[in-house]
Amino acid sequence: MTTEFTSRFAIDPAAAAAMGTDELRHNFHLANLFEPGKISLTYTHYDRMVVGGAVPLGQPLALEAIKPVGTQSFLERRELVAVNIGGEGTVVVSGEAHRLNTRDMLYVGLGEEVSFTSADAGKPAKFYLLSAPAHRECPTRPITLDKAKRLDLGRPETSNERSIFQFTTTIETCQLVVGMTQLAKGSVWNTMPAHVHDRRMEAYLYFDLAETARVFHFMGEPSETRHILIANEEAVLSPAWSIHSGCGTANYAFIWAMAGDNVDYTDVDPVTMGELR
Repeated sequence: MTTEFTSRFAIDPAAAAAMGTDELRHNFHLANLFEPGKISLTYTHYDRMVVGGAVPLGQPLALEAIKPVGTQSFLERRELVAVNIGGEGTVVVSGEAHRLNTRDMLYVGLGEEVSFTSADAGKPAKFYLLSAPAHRECPTRPITLDKAKRLDLGRPETSNERSIFQFTTTIETCQLVVGMTQLAKGSVWNTMPAHVHDRRMEAYLYFDLAETARVFHFMGEPSETRHILIANEEAVLSPAWSIHSGCGTANYAFIWAMAGDNVDYTDVDPVTMGELR
């Protein structure tokens, strides 16, 4: 089998507040996303988002339906975003090839057939995959990093100087909202002061971390925060009721993705520093 999957059920805030380290990691932490020669998926019960990775080697990897989606083909009732964080690769969408360099993104609409290849199996592509239910077909669109909407925010003195690249704000999607944040050298904080957005969930993939570096990802209700330790190329699920912020031992990059009722990037409920506990 070249496709493997797990499932994560939705957790309410009271249950999460009572969890210890192992329980938090079991329910919210996603590791082993990028297994050579495989597609690894996690079906979540947060807005039915699927989070995963594809690492093609010598042979193409086809995106096949998994049992939880309940359809004959994976995108029969879904849309997809693939972001390449590895070597050069190609995503073939219903016979049309789209070459992606590192940090390029491809949006794939409802009903398409998808497969993945690497230009060099010795330096394979690593496609980070995000999928959510779709109610209509939107056109397949590649977005290179230089075409994304860029916002430069933060300051060196607050250790959060960063560039935000909004991928999906420049194209049409059903509900997926995806982008990438790159922290400047010497900056380690992201999304602090924090916020929540009750109308959509979020997933973070942290990458470009050294082997010994870690990110402390903060989650939980503002009055009941917890943390999960994240290594390179690991992800974390963030329910709609949870803050999502992180602080690393060095600078890093992360891909954020949202699904739910609202696709407006600014539709958030801010949390002041004085509200955090």
